Amino acid sequence: MIDSIFETHLQVTDLDRSITFYRKLGLTLALHKPERRSAFFYAGERRDLLALKEVPKGQKLQPRHFAFGVQLEQLMKASDWLIERGIYPLPGFGKDASEPFVHAWMPAASVYFNDHDGNELEFMAWLDDEPQSLNHVPHLSEWNQIKQTK
Repeated sequence: MIDSIFETHLQVTDLDRSITFYRKLGLTLALHKPERRSAFFYAGERRDLLALKEVPKGQKLQPRHFAFGVQLEQLMKASDWLIERGIYPLPGFGKDASEPFVHAWMPAASVYFNDHDGNELEFMAWLDDEPQSLNHVPHLSEWNQIKQTK
């Protein structure tokens, strides 16, 4: 029955600043409703929807997390691409952000970063490898060494 996640919503504190940020990521502004303090973006060829809703002043923001799907060759350039836009990859899992992380149980590689409101975003690419059960999240170079020894 379910084919995809068609639409997801994020809360933001400054809609105009967030529109600028998500345009920097290459999303297409599909609908801007200033009177409702909301905006909708298309992502990718399938036009998956990302909706932004500005919270009223004084209301607590509830940051969220989600991942944008990308191809592996794009992911390999993602850190530099983000930095060129003034967006900085996040370290995680006790490791620096020098290269993508691998979630071995999938397996997929990812680069994490935040928007201005602390929503944790991720670029993620599937790997053409067999899933593995590891007790840690390796960098991609470490993953490539692990799979060679198996």
